[in-house]
Amino acid sequence: MQGGSGSPDVSGLISPIFERQFHDGSYGFRPGRNCHMAVEQVLDYANNGFKFVLDADIKGFFDNISHKLIMNLVAAEIADGNILGLIEKFLRSGVMEDGVLRPTRKGTPQGGVISPLLANIVLNYLDWQLEARGYKFVRYADDFVVMCKTMTQTEEALGFVKRIIEEDLELELSPEKTRITRVYDGFEFLGFHISFRTTRMRLKSEEKFKMKIRRLTQRSHNLDATVIERLNRVIRGTVNYFHPHFATNLWQFVKLDAWIRKRIRCMKYKRIWHTDNRRMKNKHIRPAIGGTEL
Repeated sequence: MQGGSGSPDVSGLISPIFERQFHDGSYGFRPGRNCHMAVEQVLDYANNGFKFVLDADIKGFFDNISHKLIMNLVAAEIADGNILGLIEKFLRSGVMEDGVLRPTRKGTPQGGVISPLLANIVLNYLDWQLEARGYKFVRYADDFVVMCKTMTQTEEALGFVKRIIEEDLELELSPEKTRITRVYDGFEFLGFHISFRTTRMRLKSEEKFKMKIRRLTQRSHNLDATVIERLNRVIRGTVNYFHPHFATNLWQFVKLDAWIRKRIRCMKYKRIWHTDNRRMKNKHIRPAIGGTEL
């Protein structure tokens, strides 16, 4: 686990300088931008003929960014020695290993306020290189896709991205997680599964959601208002993220809703019986999910 913390003052001072330079294809950790806007842009490209996708993943990005590269990119725009010194101190704050603080020469401390900004500064170089080649892309922090109209263009994009990442940024693409696919076959981006037919919660995200529900609805525990309140928080957070206006996951949510109600009934009666559906009908659960007591 990495240690250290960023300085909000430093981030606030340098962010406006670099924000003016960031590419429009970058959506992560920027004012007025979010994940949904990034997914919408991907869908827009897909609807306009960009049917082939380079789904790229940088291996251990935040743990492997070169400190020297970061400082060179920042120093190219910032001349204030005090600010540069604070950033360098932040980068060298080290990592905790078995209770011992060890110095580092690469990577940004996890949880640091300034870490996302430094990541965007580094990958902004990739953004403009892609722009210069005429590629359409969408990036959210280190998660990005390049959209093309032909398989040949996509294969060329892979070679180009690989060269920029490895030679210029001194990083590495993950061979297991980087792939070329078609929108027709589907791909995953920012928690969504995107294909020509649907934009829904990906299966891995659905399983994470179900694990949270399982922990809250164990039959060995009692069903009370506190449980319902916690369930509401998890459900609302998931629905708010995975059901924007462009999502097509209504049937997925209907099935999840039925599954949650079954978990609630099992928690209430400490068993799985179909007759319990009559004992606790949906109308009895609906007020509870709305936030009132059972």
